[in-house]
Amino acid sequence: MKYLHTMVRVSNVEESLRFYCAGLGLEEVRRTENEKGRFTLIFLAAPGDTGGEVELTYNWDPEEYTGGRNFGHLAYRTKDIYALCQHLQDMGVVINRPPRDGHMAFVRSPDGISIELIQEGHMDPQEPWKSMANTGVW
Repeated sequence: MKYLHTMVRVSNVEESLRFYCAGLGLEEVRRTENEKGRFTLIFLAAPGDTGGEVELTYNWDPEEYTGGRNFGHLAYRTKDIYALCQHLQDMGVVINRPPRDGHMAFVRSPDGISIELIQEGHMDPQEPWKSMANTGVW
């Protein structure tokens, strides 16, 4: 048995790629467009990671997606959680659970998918993150 991917439905391909690629730093691995089924599949992976991927599924016909948290969350390890959170915040992404402890943070994708960011190794708590309150839910 081998883990392959996690699928999340997205409502806007451009917004989602901006978040996952420009924000989190994932790279598009492959893309499939199915005219008969009226959907697009976009597979993303962290640079150098040959393990599990994220499959963004875009259905061409409008649908409303709710409860993105009900499946849990995606998690990524990062070399500098403070720099990544600052980068995402500069892009307008809300840091729902700031990395107060220098170890863990949560943000949400444009479609409400909860993303956990985990620091590789140890970082001492730093401001402004150390004093920042939670915002919303994650």
